[in-house]
Amino acid sequence: MADPARRLPENAPGAWFVDATCIDCDTCRQLAPDVFAQSRSELSFVAKQPLAEPARKRAAMALVACPTASIGGAQPAEVRSAARAFPEPVMEDVAYCGYASADSFGASSYLIRRAAGNVLVDSPRAARPLIERIAELGGVARLFLSHCDDVADHARWHERFGCERILHRADVRAGTRGVEHQLEGTDPIRLDADLLAIPVPGHTRGSTALLYRDEVLFSGDHLWYSDGAGRLHASRGVCWFSWEEQIRSMQRLLDFRFEWVLPGHGRRYRAKSAAAMRSAIEELVGRMRDNR
Repeated sequence: MADPARRLPENAPGAWFVDATCIDCDTCRQLAPDVFAQSRSELSFVAKQPLAEPARKRAAMALVACPTASIGGAQPAEVRSAARAFPEPVMEDVAYCGYASADSFGASSYLIRRAAGNVLVDSPRAARPLIERIAELGGVARLFLSHCDDVADHARWHERFGCERILHRADVRAGTRGVEHQLEGTDPIRLDADLLAIPVPGHTRGSTALLYRDEVLFSGDHLWYSDGAGRLHASRGVCWFSWEEQIRSMQRLLDFRFEWVLPGHGRRYRAKSAAAMRSAIEELVGRMRDNR
């Protein structure tokens, strides 16, 4: 529960607030941009109190998704309704899970609904409402872990659904030694007709993206859209393994066709076409080289 005694001073007057436990993961600002904003101290706050029903619903979804329970102000009925709003569709067969985990610093996770078995991309918080809702949608056959930072509650999802967990061997740690499918090497690995694992070392040694139907790239922390810069982005400041490797990995993405980037951290990006996406990545590679 958010603590009114720790309410940030930037919050607009009213019932809704963000407290000082905020970690600036951007989850609330993505879900309810008309309500939440970023302060000069780089924390989220309530910029405008949600009064009308649509804004209150989005704010309540942000409250549910917040990894640190830093948001307060919703009525119990609003919280119950928001808890059932996830996974939230992004497109016909891909949905955003919400329920971010503090263990992955609020990273986004996604559910791909497939006749051949649903795929969970990175681990959300294993909250009961989300588990129940995903069970209603057919459960989880595979849990694709893009890298070692965003594994969160992977063991609990495996225990509940018996899903095959997938992680690159270079990113296996003590808590993930039991992962069933450990990828190796840097060549793309076909997981199914519509699923291609693409190793993209750089952010971590074992960072791996997942390409779905030559349409959507689940990029982990390798690649994302920067709302402030208005373009695709990769950060040298959070490159834990090798910037040179990340540049090479980014360039290899030019060999693949997709229009969507759904990242772990950062904003989603949809290009007007696969060709436009390729141009955006080419421009990013140029900036990355300039930032050696």
